Amino acid sequence: MQRANLFSLEIPRRDGPGNEPPGYAAHEVRVGPLIGSKLLGATIYELPSGQSNCPYHYEYGNEEWLIVIAGRPSLRHPVGEDELVAGDIVCFPEGPAGAHKLTNRTDETVRFAILSTKQSPAVAVYPDSDKLAIWRLGDHRDNLITRRAAAVDYWEGENVAG
Repeated sequence: MQRANLFSLEIPRRDGPGNEPPGYAAHEVRVGPLIGSKLLGATIYELPSGQSNCPYHYEYGNEEWLIVIAGRPSLRHPVGEDELVAGDIVCFPEGPAGAHKLTNRTDETVRFAILSTKQSPAVAVYPDSDKLAIWRLGDHRDNLITRRAAAVDYWEGENVAG
């Protein structure tokens, strides 16, 4: 049996800034590989004060759950924003109804888990920036992030004459 503990799992700290912009300095560790999971994924996040884990988004192809472990994260969702507390569990269904963003608006560190189905490929939609992302497990060569405005016609570039 492989085991990890939500409360004491070591979350690696970055030595320096990654490619994330200011306000997105979350620390995380993927739990699925630590416990041998193949069909479900889980990531434990720690958010320092004033930080978010990712932009506001929703998914097609996957459902996510949030489990608050410590602290009081603010959850932005389609009908507003709520402050959560340790022990709260929220489901983000696929589609626009599951849109979410977590931010730490307190002075204490927030720790939470995001559990997810692992359907591949998956699509994430970022309404604030009007972007779409296609994520594929394993081989990342076909991953794509683009703006909706970059859409082309189905037949563009095809040799339709035969």
